[in-house]
Amino acid sequence: MVIAGPTASGKSALAVAVATRLGGVVVNADSMQVYAELSVLTARPTADEMGGVPHRLYGHVPAAERYTVARFLADMAGALAAARAAGQVPVIVGGTGMYLTALTEGLSAVPPVPEDVAADWRRRADGMAAADLHARLAAVDPVMAGRLRPTDPQRVLRALMVREATGRSLADWQAEREPPLLAADGLRRLVLAPERALLHRRIAARFRAMAAEGGLEEARAFAALGLDAGLPAMKAIGVPEMMAAATGEIAVEDAVEAAIVATRRYARRQETWFRNQFATWTRLPVTDAGLPPEAVEVAVAVG
Repeated sequence: MVIAGPTASGKSALAVAVATRLGGVVVNADSMQVYAELSVLTARPTADEMGGVPHRLYGHVPAAERYTVARFLADMAGALAAARAAGQVPVIVGGTGMYLTALTEGLSAVPPVPEDVAADWRRRADGMAAADLHARLAAVDPVMAGRLRPTDPQRVLRALMVREATGRSLADWQAEREPPLLAADGLRRLVLAPERALLHRRIAARFRAMAAEGGLEEARAFAALGLDAGLPAMKAIGVPEMMAAATGEIAVEDAVEAAIVATRRYARRQETWFRNQFATWTRLPVTDAGLPPEAVEVAVAVG
């Protein structure tokens, strides 16, 4: 079973309830909750929220590492095999659309980019405007440039790295997909669909709670690590803002408000991905009253 949904939609709580009902294990498919040093600011489930249910692939990666989709699939394969060997039903939950798409539709067979090529492009891109970076891509790979927004510099940079390292467009590699780890036949797939106003309120309340319950301290400790600004963990939603507050660059309340805005924008991008990529998945509405009482039954029954 796979449960997707935007941040703060309640998907983790549903996953625990379903896993409890099925005698299962919750397996993470969120790209930021994998990092060991980021617990509060990524809303990683607490011991109480886990409800005694086993959880896998949470906090198992140092933030100094570049966790990739390919590594996620390898880790997921191991977690699924362990769950099945133990007779547990895996309940996969997350909001990272790219991870979920790769898991259910397969991953394109892009060769690893040599570190010297990646490092050279990160150096060249440092300080470059996003529009200029996109123009560089358009000059060498117009097909891929047409698929990526100029405001998405990380994916643009990735496309440039792949083009230089392989001599082929990332679009060509994406057309050659490996078989998915989870076959569609019989796979239960669910997307939580909260009302927009409700989701905005939940995001604001949750981030304010994060800041009050250790988020600032976590950001301060994280900033002290002195990690490369280009690492994925450094771009976790809310982390740059709270690091700025922790180091005294901006006021805490200003950081919280900026992080709430950033989180809402991220949630909109998630919702767009789910509507476009997961159109055939069963959608479960979430209202002010929360999930409907029959949510667990629907999740268990959906095919």
